[in-house]
Amino acid sequence: MNEYQLIVIGAGPGGYEAAIRAAQLGLRTALIERREIGGTCLNRGCIPTKAMLHSAQLYREASQFELFGLHTENTSFDWEKIHQRKNEVVTKLRGGIEQLIKANKIDFFNKSASILGKNDVQLGQGEEILHAENILIATGSVPARPPIPGLDLPGVVTSDELLDNPQFARADSLAKEILIIGGGVIGMEFASVFASLGCKVTIVEAMERILPTMDREISQSLGMLLKKRGVAIHTGAMVEKIEQEDGQLVCCFTEKGKAQRIPAQQILVAIGRRPNTQGLFAGGFEVACERGRIVTDESFRTIVEGIYAIGDVTAKIQLAHMASAQGICAAHIIAGQQPPINLNAVPGCIYTDPEIASVGITEDEAKAQGIPVKKGKYLMTGNGRSIIDEQERGFIKVIAHAETDVILGAQLMCARATDIVSELSTAIVNGLTCAQLASVIRPHPTFCEGVTEAVEDVHGMAIHLAPKKR
Repeated sequence: MNEYQLIVIGAGPGGYEAAIRAAQLGLRTALIERREIGGTCLNRGCIPTKAMLHSAQLYREASQFELFGLHTENTSFDWEKIHQRKNEVVTKLRGGIEQLIKANKIDFFNKSASILGKNDVQLGQGEEILHAENILIATGSVPARPPIPGLDLPGVVTSDELLDNPQFARADSLAKEILIIGGGVIGMEFASVFASLGCKVTIVEAMERILPTMDREISQSLGMLLKKRGVAIHTGAMVEKIEQEDGQLVCCFTEKGKAQRIPAQQILVAIGRRPNTQGLFAGGFEVACERGRIVTDESFRTIVEGIYAIGDVTAKIQLAHMASAQGICAAHIIAGQQPPINLNAVPGCIYTDPEIASVGITEDEAKAQGIPVKKGKYLMTGNGRSIIDEQERGFIKVIAHAETDVILGAQLMCARATDIVSELSTAIVNGLTCAQLASVIRPHPTFCEGVTEAVEDVHGMAIHLAPKKR
């Protein structure tokens, strides 16, 4: 039987969660994925990167064992086993998702898909045609590869190739000198991995600072920490070409008008991702696209009735948890119900060491919008749990409306920031004030006590901060 109420193309976080929710809502659902279930996030992105970050962080912490009264000798790492564990984590999670697909009686097709028309999807190359009342596109994104001469040289890789290519899983394959083109989220996470494992890391970023879309203070603080760990950072730098010289790669770029040539054994291209629509539409059929991304309205509808799109392929916000939330909301809309998730407060997380997280608007964005704000900030160097864990400089900053006290945004750079930010996201979605958030008793000693201090500092009432001048 090939008649469905919904066909989902792409089994990444957005696609498979949309399929499961649609099945829960009683829709006969099919899910199509040409590669592995879990998409980029599980197989070549979020999960494998975080597994490697965890190994790298433990290795870096081992160098501080003497501070904790612990003794180790000849501490080393095995690059092959780091990859092996990463693969084991991915395989375990993928197996869990496969079981969920079966348990929810979703028909899964491990094939490529091409949309023939508003109700028809062809599997593979001229194979079976599936029919559906609705089609949801969730094909995600692929690494962007700019037209830089030399990008095809051996040793120049994207994050996909670094995480999903067997040649990088050999014990001797970790380069000692690595240059990263791109100072965004992907570049910073890999810089944290390589620096923790003792590699010489160089970052080349075209914008005036790393993490250019994040709060300026976060960008500056992370830059200082990375430089302290030996990472070289070049900003305002435009890459012109990559050459091969004496068995090494050489990145040629212009930094603030000055020509630079930096040698490296390996170059990681991490300048972002672009929507994945290659081969998605059959000849003679298409939906509206803008610079490669599928255009949708607020209900995820394309210009073709019955065809929806979510996640990275729409390029609005390229985050796995945003794609998941959109997928669930789209399933409810297709089923004729109200979407259950508020999509206005989307936390952004970076799993460097320390972690970085943000939600809502920054102080600069509030000023640009003419919104009167007040802020509170707590330096985590005074937090008991941070001191116990020998954490480096970090902070929690909260932005609130100057007149209503309603929380508008938060920026965090500290241990467990990616977990703590959920509390602040909840506050923003529900329109809570700093006073309401300060009324909560948080356990001691914990990292989340910093939230109490930050929201109390908005009113100049933080206990563990010097009094504000009045």
